[in-house]
Amino acid sequence: MTTGSYFSLEDFFLKEANRLAKLAPTVDKTVSRNGAPENKRVQIDDWENELALFIASDINKPAWQNSYRADSTEGSLIYTSIDPELRTQKIIIDKHRNGNIKHIAISNSTGNMLYKTTEHLDYYPDSLYQINKQQQVRVIGDSQYSIRGILQ
Repeated sequence: MTTGSYFSLEDFFLKEANRLAKLAPTVDKTVSRNGAPENKRVQIDDWENELALFIASDINKPAWQNSYRADSTEGSLIYTSIDPELRTQKIIIDKHRNGNIKHIAISNSTGNMLYKTTEHLDYYPDSLYQINKQQQVRVIGDSQYSIRGILQ
């Protein structure tokens, strides 16, 4: 378990991975690379691996303790990076009135002189997860990937 001053994405998604492993839902999964989609109905054997990008977006690291601005409204919690070099740039957590998570949106960005990668992750408990990734590699060109899983 991580401890920190921010909402722990790692803790949340590890709990979700365990919950989903027990539920064993069928997933209508679409994977697309550069606009060419492939769709399958699958059972996910390793939810922790399936949600790895969400888990890796956790911002509770001691070195990042003062690197995010936290804003909240009645139903949302928003973390925005104040350091443009950090991978996770924004996290939006929307909650139902009862406090349960309704939606988590994450924006990640990395890059250097040779490449730039942006990721937009969306998670709706019990219904959908989506990963959209764009890569711009100087020598190779641009690529777009997306993964969309609809829980049945």
